[in-house]
Order: sequence, then structure tokens, then C-alpha cells
Amino acid sequence: MIKTENLCKSFGDIKAVNNVSLTITDNSIFGLAGTNGAGKSTLLRMLSGVLKQDSGKIAVDGSEVYENPQKKSDIFFLPDTAYFFQNSTMLDMAKYFAIYYPRYDVGRLEKLADNLGLEKKRKISTFSKGMKRQASMLLGICAGTKYLFCDETFDGLDPVMRQAAKSLLAYEVSEREFTPVIASHNLRELEDICDHVGLLHRGGVLLSKDVEEMKLHIHKVQCVIPDTKDEETLLSELDIMQYEKRLSLLTMVVRGEREEIMAKIQKRNPLFAEAIPLTLEEIFISETEVAGYDIKKLFI
Repeated sequence: MIKTENLCKSFGDIKAVNNVSLTITDNSIFGLAGTNGAGKSTLLRMLSGVLKQDSGKIAVDGSEVYENPQKKSDIFFLPDTAYFFQNSTMLDMAKYFAIYYPRYDVGRLEKLADNLGLEKKRKISTFSKGMKRQASMLLGICAGTKYLFCDETFDGLDPVMRQAAKSLLAYEVSEREFTPVIASHNLRELEDICDHVGLLHRGGVLLSKDVEEMKLHIHKVQCVIPDTKDEETLLSELDIMQYEKRLSLLTMVVRGEREEIMAKIQKRNPLFAEAIPLTLEEIFISETEVAGYDIKKLFI
């Protein structure tokens, strides 16, 4: 388990990470969302021991990670821009990583590279951006580490390879003790793979919540209530996070159990009523507006 408490990091006058407290549980896929400059990369670098925090605490399985080689051997960090030795191939990089990571599986790397059509003996410098992303992820997964930190991992991948990468991460979680932390500015990229998502803004944490729990307890509903008084009563009965009315159509984002919400609407004899699945982006928009932020301005 990874736990941070009041984590801070500044670069001169710029406060990159500001009082970040997070808990990342084992064998889950944690999504770290936020706009460019929100502090995602700096946070991952501190978690992996590349940077030392100015203040606050980081505990990876109960231990500090900075200047702790033994703990670092449990972590593989995939930066936004991967570094490869000049003229190196995937096999060259794998053999190098195997010196440091005791559980590195070079044979599995070869098999996965073949499955994805990557030439393991070809110079990585001749790969396209997307191919370099694929190579980087395979090199990281085959390290056999407990933690894999991914910074904008899916950027540059085509839709097919993006889904393949997500499936590979999910497979690893199901097969061994493995916890990926994926940083992205795109909430939609995280929606179908992450168990838990934290939202960073200006170096701080706006929200950190379980994805399934959010989807079970927040719903978007549309209805047309013919009687104005019934509509007013309904609005007072529901735990509404946001709503708007266009002509006679009332659209609401409501907290609570879906069946209970729809039962209250049906009591008002609606001409029309339906529940609409919420995206992770819509859930965060609603949650952050309640907290006093306009997330629409953050992600547009």
C-alpha cells in the first residue's frame, strides 16, 4: 500500500504539489487525473524516489522510498518521455533492467513483443511514437515489480493498442501482486480500467474516490413533471448535486440509490422519466461543482 500525508514539493516559486494526502491500496488500478501542470508527474517522481519531497510523508509498504534501493526495486516508473540508450533494442534495454530488477522476465518480454508485432532486435530509435510507448510499457511490465507508475501511458497509442495496453494491465493485476498507478489528463482514458481515481488541481487533491462506488451512488435522471408543485416537492426530496430545466425537461444529477430515486419520481406521475448512465467525467464535474470548483474550465 502507498500512503502520502501532506506531501509538498516546490520548484522556486512554483508549488508543484501542495499538501497531497492519498491512499493507494494493493492490487487495484489507481488513476491520477488532472490537467497539464496539476502536479501528476511531480507526484509520481516523488513516489518512485526520483525526487525528494520538501515536506510531508511517503510510505510505500510502510517504508520511505527516497534513497532506498531495496524499496525502489519494487517500483518501475514509466515517464511521459521514455529514455532509451542510444542505438539500443528492446532486448538491450531488457537485459540492462534485469541487472537491477531481480524478477525481470526477458523471455516474457520477447513473447509479448512478438504478440504486438514489435521487433525486439530493431533499434528503438527507429520506432514511431506509438511503438515507443508500447515498448516502454512492455519493458515496465516485464520487470515484475509490485508497482508500476505510468505517466500519460496511453498518449500516442491508436485505439486498438490503447485497449490492448489496458487489457494487459488488468491481466497483470489479476495474476500477481501488482498495482499500477496511471496518470492522465483524460478522464475518459481512466474510466474503463481504474478502480479508484484521484483528481489533482494546482498541486492539490480535489477528490479521491472509488469509481464503482461513485457510479452506484450518483445518477443522472431526466423527467417531465406536469404539475409545477409536484416538481418543486420532488426537487426538495432528492439529494440534487446539479440540475437544469429546458422547457419542460428536467435534468438532474442526484445522489442516492437508483431505485429509490426513480420511485420518488414515479410518485409525481411523470409524463417521461429515465435514468442515464453517467461518465466518470460527468461524475467529477458534479462532485467538484459541489466542492466549489468548475471542472469544465479545468478540462476544456
